[in-house]
Amino acid sequence: MAEPQRLLVVCLGNICRSPMGEGALRARLREAGLETRVEVDSAGTGDWHVGQPPDKRAIATARRHGVDIGGLRARQLSVRDFDEFDWLLCADDSNLRDVRALAPASARGRSRLFMDWAGLSGPIPDPYTGGEDHFEQVWAQVDAAALAAVERLRGDGRAD
Repeated sequence: MAEPQRLLVVCLGNICRSPMGEGALRARLREAGLETRVEVDSAGTGDWHVGQPPDKRAIATARRHGVDIGGLRARQLSVRDFDEFDWLLCADDSNLRDVRALAPASARGRSRLFMDWAGLSGPIPDPYTGGEDHFEQVWAQVDAAALAAVERLRGDGRAD
């Protein structure tokens, strides 16, 4: 059996967008029977929230959609992530710039905007300073990206 494809969803603090993206991806991959062929994790470019659970609004939003992300804990992106993950899927252009600045030259091409990589368009805005409707908007985006990612990965489990 081939090694699983490894995806890392990246945002700024790893408490809103990236854990919701991780949760949506895991749920959609499980529904499609691909959970053994694709591994998913998330990280933040900053270190402010390391060790903390996702924002309570992110947890509540995911829960409303049947996904439990409450057990996730924030971590900061590290140089070893470029060796361990096939794709680093960034929430917005700022995250993408930060990830590529840290990436070894050989790994820069494996960092993309999550929405673009999934065949959709646009950045995923940070809902942190917004309200419940902002978190719902982000959920709609990451779930759409997760559904599109499943289609991309269905073939042979690789998204190269």
